[in-house]
Amino acid sequence: MDTLGLVLEVVVTPADVSDREMGWWLLERMAGRFLRLERIWADSSYAGALEEIARTHYGRVLEIVKAAAETVGFAVQPHRWIVERTLAWLGRYRQLSKEYTEHPESSEALIHLAMIHRMLDRLCLN
Repeated sequence: MDTLGLVLEVVVTPADVSDREMGWWLLERMAGRFLRLERIWADSSYAGALEEIARTHYGRVLEIVKAAAETVGFAVQPHRWIVERTLAWLGRYRQLSKEYTEHPESSEALIHLAMIHRMLDRLCLN
C-alpha cells in the first residue's frame, strides 16, 4: 500500500505460507514498477534477510516498523495504521469479509475490484 492506503500490489497465499517466505516474491512482482518508491515499511515478520535483498537487488530500503520499547499493551505503531485502515475498508466488502473463494487469484481480483470501487468513490466525492 502507498501512504494513502491504496493497494500497490496484492499477493494472496494459503494460510500455511508465512509472510517472510513470500516477501521476496512480492518484491519481485514489484520490480521495474513504482520507480519512485524508495522506502518500504513492513512489520517484524519481514525482518532478516529480506531487508538485505530489498537493498541489494531492488534498490529499496525495507524498514521494519517496531513498537516503542517502553510500550505496554496496545499502541498505534507508526505507518502500521495505514495498513490496518485499508484492511478495514476491504472488510466492508461482503466477498472479502470471509474467504469464499477457492483460488488465491480470485481473492486478488476481488481486492483489486474493491480498491477500484474505493478510488472511484473518492474521485466522485471530490
